[in-house]
Amino acid sequence: MNIGVIIPLVIFLIGIFAIGFIASKQMSGEGGFLQQYFLGGRELGGFVLAMTMVATYGSASSFLGGPGTAYTVGFGWILLAMTQVVTGYFVLLILGKKFAILGRKYNAVTMIDFLKARYNSPLVAILSAIAIIVFLFSAMTAQWVGGGRLIESLTGLQYTTALFIFAISVLVYVTIGGFRAVALTDAVQGAVMVVGTLVLLIGVIIAGGGVPAIMQDLINENPRLVTPYGADGTLTAAYVSSFWILVGVGVVGLPQMAVRAMSYKSSRAMHRALVIGTIVTGFIMLNMHLIGVFARPIMPGIDIGDKVIPLVALEVLPPWLAGIVLAAPMAAIMSTVDSLLLLVSSAIVKDVYLNFIKPEASETTVKRMSFGVTGILGIIVFLLALQPPELLIFLNLFAFGGLEAAFIWPVVLGLYWKYGNKYGAIFSMITGIAAYIAIHFYNTANGNLLGVHTVTLPVLLSLAAYIIGSLAVKREAYQF
Repeated sequence: MNIGVIIPLVIFLIGIFAIGFIASKQMSGEGGFLQQYFLGGRELGGFVLAMTMVATYGSASSFLGGPGTAYTVGFGWILLAMTQVVTGYFVLLILGKKFAILGRKYNAVTMIDFLKARYNSPLVAILSAIAIIVFLFSAMTAQWVGGGRLIESLTGLQYTTALFIFAISVLVYVTIGGFRAVALTDAVQGAVMVVGTLVLLIGVIIAGGGVPAIMQDLINENPRLVTPYGADGTLTAAYVSSFWILVGVGVVGLPQMAVRAMSYKSSRAMHRALVIGTIVTGFIMLNMHLIGVFARPIMPGIDIGDKVIPLVALEVLPPWLAGIVLAAPMAAIMSTVDSLLLLVSSAIVKDVYLNFIKPEASETTVKRMSFGVTGILGIIVFLLALQPPELLIFLNLFAFGGLEAAFIWPVVLGLYWKYGNKYGAIFSMITGIAAYIAIHFYNTANGNLLGVHTVTLPVLLSLAAYIIGSLAVKREAYQF
């Protein structure tokens, strides 16, 4: 166990707990407990909004799984990963003002609140809750695995013990502090991600003898590592282009991102977040994946891709600096998992319990339910993460695709198309989810259908279903 590495990480975790405790003392104000716990009172400024979006999206996949896959595939995966630069831009540009205005009009605390009010349909709310709970369990499991593997790599502890430490750390401050704690810690964690990424990139380049030497080593091993097509030539133009739907424009359908588009305090804050978020996302995505590829000549033969970043940090940096740098992936993982925990908790407490089981529940009961459900969810995900997959990025991307197939058109067309109605939304969600699951299993057994990513066809089919359902069943105009 390397004490020099662990001490900076422990200090970082103590700081995160302190922020969560302070945030818990501020859960009063306009909107009551629900607005404060699940939405931070809609008071986020531009910098905090940008960093919470970056930190929420920049997860274990970005800091462990993505670089680990780049280590295996080469520069082609960097090209594919850079499609993510536009995520925050698209979310705020497309949802932006209109989503926030209608969210306030409907007094919506969650995305399901918005969908239920927009379509005036309990069935839409129920389908939305089911989709969030099912797919986000996959996403949360990926983050838990990432956190466990990171602590395992740093401390030498068994994976199960490391996973338990990570789970307790996250649950304590999320359960206590709610969305405000998540947003404030995301701002700190986002800054840690940027600094950690830069320091580790410099360390890897120096250890490899400079960029020209690293590139020559890659070419000598396998010339395909420096091409857009990947080490085994499987990254075709069709696949990379369709991947842009999954991690680019399709991100507007992710509930954990959409909810942030209704949490800012002013238009100025949104515009500032749009610029800051795009720049920071581009910096992190490019350089973390570069580190993954550049690590290959320095540390050949790493068998579990998700361990590439912690192992190379320990190799090329002094222990104390490695501990500071590895706070970046820890920050990324924690900031994503806290957001997902709150999202699933809000789906259960706000969108199912309060809407359909006990609408008259007191605020005290809601508080207890919120804390209890968040804790129970964490325990369930911990149990699911005990048997981790080899590359957690694909578990995370599976969840992304399912959520986008379910939500992208009910959200976007619900905002901008007056003829969109509950029939279109219901048809779109059922079609998107069913098609996504069916094509996922087909692709797993037979390779990608038509050479494109799994999410592509379900998104197109769900669009057709939305339009047909809205116009064919009952055409009616919605008054915004």
